Amino acid sequence: MTKQTVNPTVEALVARSNRLGADPRNTNYAGGNTSAKGIEKDPVTGQDVELLWVKGSGGDLGTLTAKGLAVLRLDRLRALTEVYPGVEREDEMVAAFDYCLHGKGGAAPSIDTAMHGLVDAAHVDHLHPDAGIAIATAADGPELTQKIFGGKVVWVPWRRPGFQLGLDIAEIKVAHPDAIGTVLGGHGITAWGETAEESEANSLWIIETAAAYIAEHGAPEPFGPALDGYDALPDDERRAKAAALAPHLRAVASHDRPQVGHFTDADVVLDFLASTEHARLAELGTSCPDHFLRTKVKPLVVDLPATATVEEIVERLPELHEAYRADYTAYYERGAAEARARGEEPPAMRGADPAIVLVPGVGMFSYGADKQTARVAGEFYVNAVNVMRGAEALSTYAPIDESEKFRIEYWALEEAKLQRKPKPKPLATRIAFVTGAASGIGKAIATRLAAEGACVVLADLDLAKAQAAAAELGSTDVAIGLAANVADEAAVQAALAEAVLAFGGVDIVVNNAGLSLSKSLFDTTEADWDLQHDVMAKGSFLVAKNAARILVDQKLGGDIVYISSKNSVFAGPNNIAYSATKADQAHQVRLLAAELGEHGIKVNGINPDGVVRGSGIFASGWGANRAKTYGIEEQDLGKFYAQRTLLKREVLPEHVANAVYALCTSDFSHTTGLHVPVDAGVAQAFLR
Repeated sequence: MTKQTVNPTVEALVARSNRLGADPRNTNYAGGNTSAKGIEKDPVTGQDVELLWVKGSGGDLGTLTAKGLAVLRLDRLRALTEVYPGVEREDEMVAAFDYCLHGKGGAAPSIDTAMHGLVDAAHVDHLHPDAGIAIATAADGPELTQKIFGGKVVWVPWRRPGFQLGLDIAEIKVAHPDAIGTVLGGHGITAWGETAEESEANSLWIIETAAAYIAEHGAPEPFGPALDGYDALPDDERRAKAAALAPHLRAVASHDRPQVGHFTDADVVLDFLASTEHARLAELGTSCPDHFLRTKVKPLVVDLPATATVEEIVERLPELHEAYRADYTAYYERGAAEARARGEEPPAMRGADPAIVLVPGVGMFSYGADKQTARVAGEFYVNAVNVMRGAEALSTYAPIDESEKFRIEYWALEEAKLQRKPKPKPLATRIAFVTGAASGIGKAIATRLAAEGACVVLADLDLAKAQAAAAELGSTDVAIGLAANVADEAAVQAALAEAVLAFGGVDIVVNNAGLSLSKSLFDTTEADWDLQHDVMAKGSFLVAKNAARILVDQKLGGDIVYISSKNSVFAGPNNIAYSATKADQAHQVRLLAAELGEHGIKVNGINPDGVVRGSGIFASGWGANRAKTYGIEEQDLGKFYAQRTLLKREVLPEHVANAVYALCTSDFSHTTGLHVPVDAGVAQAFLR
């Protein structure tokens, strides 16, 4: 066998896919698929074999690599037409694709594989452009397709993606030899070509022609005239209102299971909500399967003007939520009854909470099992709004009916895809707010929580360092860095507002920000005392107070963890201000545990000692002072602390992070008011 090299057909396919996927006007995230047919040597026989390379299930065109392609023997794929059992059993053909695979290591074939393999063209693109779906969802879509494109593009009535749709498009290409593609009713577009360049050019021509036609011939106010009182609020007022509403809306979206949130106040959303027809169109729901699989069939719309107060909206939410859940449950029951009438047993209902919440004057809140899912759901609803605008500009928006939506949403193949997803990490869906997080113990805590699946907000006095530390943990879907002076309540409130706008809320609050001065009683000034207490005692109080409001409003419980100190219970020399404020923090733990328990909020503390390596406090002069107090060299301080412990072990920031993580897991679901020593055993600091 000869060494395999990258096939130029594959290189061209990946490059074309990346170009198409990089432009949101062409397709949405993870939407659509591309393919190419070509020749490669069979490593077993050494003979040429004709292959199909097609984007695999779940991949994204914009970031596609060769590893994301499914590779199939074209002769075997096309031979499946001889054993195809008919549209009633077309789902069985997906399993048959596995018997057509060439080699190993490729991606799993998607439901659209037949479309690519059966169409007699070397290159095929299937995309979900807003302009194309606008034509596909217009009430007179067939007539518009003919009028806009002539015979170059052919209308295909709605059909659920699968083997039969592939056969239909293949037949259309044969019957219309001059056609370069199709508009798929309610869904998207497909284009083809004999070269990669031709296929890409044809795809772009369809998209650009549709967009130009809508721009030239569309009605100037497709969503109707402006609705009095529904205009977008001024920027600062809008974001403040969004932050105040976010915890309450997350409670609505998380009734069945906790969700992470995303907020956008993009003009496209605000303009839609400020128009007369927004309620009618929102009720009709989305159409393209890629849209409603992520957004649910319709959003929850707050039916109050932009002038409504936060309190008025919060008062209205329970009734709106109850009505939404009842409506979705009825939709599920109707669809399930139809499925059973066909002899199918549908998957259980996955929850009746909204994935999209629209608030006039404010914007859109979207939800998912993680930040990326929540963000992408919002992006898809923006796509849906653009589709509605185009369809209404030319005609009337007419999405596929709800029975077809149900067949997609509760498709056995879709359920199987969901079941294949990896098991969530222990802290998935939880959002952590860590103060003093740019270095030392705080950074170690943020790193551990992110590694366990949490979204993390790293708050620190030094914004640049907080952002740099956050970037080390991953994208902004994982962590963000914010400036926060914990001694200033306005700054604390602003940081928490940014946190809830970024991730939807807060579940874990870690009071870690701190500093220390090692001075005797007589050398400690009033300014020293105030500084220590402002940052740690007052700062912890301000963070806990303002974060607890969010935790209570979310109705999801939560964790508040104080990073106190062994010095909160141990009396040592030259440490009056630091130890006193740590004792204050330690008692805050007990007081808040007693007050917040009725809301399911656990409050616990951790008492570290001797965390020298990686510690911002020790590096800022505290280490030198403590070393002088004990009569040792500063570089030996960690070893000194280790030798005075029962376990003779040095304590590192990661050990404190381990304790924070443990307290926030279900293993400690019944523990509150506890102080956990992380000091390798200091007998003088044993709790009594």
